[in-house]
Amino acid sequence: MSVSAVVVSHGHGRELEKLLPLLVPQVDDLVVVANTHGSAPAALPPGVHILENARPLRLAANINLGLAATAGEWVLFSNPDVVPDAGAVAALRGFAVTRPRCGVAGPRTVWPDGTWQPTRRDFPTVGGTLVRRTPLRRLFPPLERQRAHYHLDEDVDGPVEADWLLGAFLLMRRAMLDELGGFDEAYRHYVEDIDLCYRAMRAGWERWYVPAARITHDWAQVTDTRFLSRHTLWHVRGMARFVLTHPETLSRL
Repeated sequence: MSVSAVVVSHGHGRELEKLLPLLVPQVDDLVVVANTHGSAPAALPPGVHILENARPLRLAANINLGLAATAGEWVLFSNPDVVPDAGAVAALRGFAVTRPRCGVAGPRTVWPDGTWQPTRRDFPTVGGTLVRRTPLRRLFPPLERQRAHYHLDEDVDGPVEADWLLGAFLLMRRAMLDELGGFDEAYRHYVEDIDLCYRAMRAGWERWYVPAARITHDWAQVTDTRFLSRHTLWHVRGMARFVLTHPETLSRL
């Protein structure tokens, strides 16, 4: 079963110089969507295809461009700043193929210092989101207090189902993506991964955390470190769209 990889670069040419040589041996084909000028590395490993955008597009639209340009039965989306272990993709696929309804599989993620990064999460609640996206987070630090949302007490060793998985490195079944119509391009940036996993859940597709697959990710946490920024606005708009599209989630107070 073939795996296609899609990487979206928005000025991340330097990061791709590290990622691509690690990722190319693990997949059957790889597309880099260059969203802005200078988004591609100076030298490309053999077999990497570049899609140059005439104008910048939203992240979800860029991922969908990559999906349309590939044909693998599985599609891996990776952030450019990820460093995958050798065999990370094989571990994800090896597990996912054993579950006919597995639509999304994500790896165990660590910080550059090796500390575990909680990427398996519950679907957001209204109250929890307000704490995470307002100054209340100073009083109630989410990565300390929201233990259930982040599964902070569950650094598991074996595969476990998830509500959603942080979208830095996800293996997705193309059949699921085709059924769902890909990523929702109305999201500016942020929340598109939550939305995809929620729609997958509604359609009966499973989402699995697979710790045998391992990556390193220097998670920027842009929306967690500043309250007043364009990134915060994008996140708020994304959450507003999520609630408007799935109003039943308002019951999750």
